[in-house]
Amino acid sequence: MADFLQTGLGTAILIALQGLLIIAFVMISLLFLVYGDRKIWAAVQMRRGPNVVGAFGLLQSVADALKYVVKEIVVPAGADKAVFFLAPMLSFVLAVLAWAVIPFAQGWVLSDINVAILFVFAVSSLEVYGVIMGGWASNSKYPFLGSLRSAAQMISYEVSLGLIIIGIIISTGSMNFGDIVNAQKGHLGLLNWYWLPHLPMVALFFISALAETNRPPFDLPEAESELVAGFMVEYSSTPYLLFMAGEYIAIFLMCALISLLFFGGWLSPIPGLPDGVLWMVGKMSFFFFMFAMVKAIVPRYRYDQLMRIGWKVFLPMSLGWVVIVAFLAKYDVLWGLWARYTVGG
Repeated sequence: MADFLQTGLGTAILIALQGLLIIAFVMISLLFLVYGDRKIWAAVQMRRGPNVVGAFGLLQSVADALKYVVKEIVVPAGADKAVFFLAPMLSFVLAVLAWAVIPFAQGWVLSDINVAILFVFAVSSLEVYGVIMGGWASNSKYPFLGSLRSAAQMISYEVSLGLIIIGIIISTGSMNFGDIVNAQKGHLGLLNWYWLPHLPMVALFFISALAETNRPPFDLPEAESELVAGFMVEYSSTPYLLFMAGEYIAIFLMCALISLLFFGGWLSPIPGLPDGVLWMVGKMSFFFFMFAMVKAIVPRYRYDQLMRIGWKVFLPMSLGWVVIVAFLAKYDVLWGLWARYTVGG
């Protein structure tokens, strides 16, 4: 068996199985993410939320998915059918593809490449094309306006996200997620993680992730009162389901990035306790809970406020932080708190 795995066919089969395992984890997590999102929102509003289908309503997401699959697909008259169907598929596939370089524990990663951060940003940057294609192909002014809003919003906040991550790269000396996590190891547990030396950027990254994924309070591309559900207004059935699945998978990806970059990934927060995949999944779940709480309690921003924050506040702050971190790392301030490249790089 070991000899077979060394062959080209064996390697291809092994990679395919690992890829299917990651897809299965993401898709099963997606069902519980939607359920948890609705339950948290209901609890804040003092409602019960999903509670009929399955024990405690756990199968409600499965029932909703089946409903979307069996419904009729309605295509607007005059729509570009090829692009109309390609757009949701592109959004979904790109959202799943980024998980190929996300490690869940030491060695638990499909592709352990040295430029993993660049890969994630390259793939996530392409997701805006699915939104633009969906709005354009619908042949209606409302989804087209929604797609333009979403494109401007995603591009604006990707700049801040990239600059924030540059600070992490400077401290680590590597763009590999495994090196970034290993650079946060130490006998002080969670006090060794990057959230402490990069504390000002944790909040900026979290807020930028909300805007990047069109999540409330920055869900302006889907503002019902203004654009009638934005770029997805003409979609129904399975194409709509693919758009929504891609959106939730992108949200969960941001939770994974926050865990890896600032909160130690699979590392234990308490010295002496073993590291492992459970810590990684637990941290991702916690940050999704934070995403859901923001959705439930923070009012929606105006679009001009959203863009002003991105370009006039977050961009100067993140750019200035890159310069500050470079200075702190160069001169080993506070015993190299910002210079971990001798450990992780």
